Amino acid sequence: MTTALITGSTAGIGAAFARRLAADGHNLVLVARDTKRLREQATELHDRHGIEAEVLTADLATDDGIEAVAGRLADRRNPVDLLINNAGFGNKGRYLDVSMADELRMLKVHCEAVLRLTSAATEAMRERGRGGVVNVASVAAFVPRGTYGASKAWVVQFTQGAARDLAGTGVRLMALCPGFVRTEFHDRAGMGTDNIPSWMWLDADKLVTAALTDLSRGRTVSIPDPRYKALMGVVKVVPRGLLGGISSKTGRKYGPQ
Repeated sequence: MTTALITGSTAGIGAAFARRLAADGHNLVLVARDTKRLREQATELHDRHGIEAEVLTADLATDDGIEAVAGRLADRRNPVDLLINNAGFGNKGRYLDVSMADELRMLKVHCEAVLRLTSAATEAMRERGRGGVVNVASVAAFVPRGTYGASKAWVVQFTQGAARDLAGTGVRLMALCPGFVRTEFHDRAGMGTDNIPSWMWLDADKLVTAALTDLSRGRTVSIPDPRYKALMGVVKVVPRGLLGGISSKTGRKYGPQ
């Protein structure tokens, strides 16, 4: 049986990946900050699907947390075949309204942790000639909208570049770029969601199915819904100056309140 490691596994997109991969027969390494929730999740997935679910408590906003997960990914005796870099969060407020400490913490989780964990995983995968990495980004990566979008744009660019460098090694990398998904993400950031139109919401389980299909097809960027694919198609042809104004107004309308 193959093994998948999922960061931010206890809620939202991470939990959806855990459910799907367990149902498909993968053993799991579940990573999050809350040990109690991790153990409950591991027990449920083991009992339901008969897979082995390992618990790894780690805060990816800290060096110790990143090093613990990187060490597990580098373990050649218990190899990880698929890495889902899903851990992430949002800050409420515009640029300069958010503290520098919170901004740097976001970059630590979204950028440094993704770089270090992807590197640890793919080095071991390249030796074996197989493996995959999904780095969860966002459609926010494609519009000029604050630190969150900038960090996710880094994830997309990094993943595409690493995928090219590892072409032919048997290791696949993909940036997953969803839109609004009903998870704990917005509640944790204190963001209001009542004003977001219902058509903009995605189902986490359907998103994961589309993402895994795109990974199997060798895509390096996945926008897993026709509605958002159409929106991003429009984004490509709108002048950047105009797009900045639109995204700022949209952020105020549909973003943090």
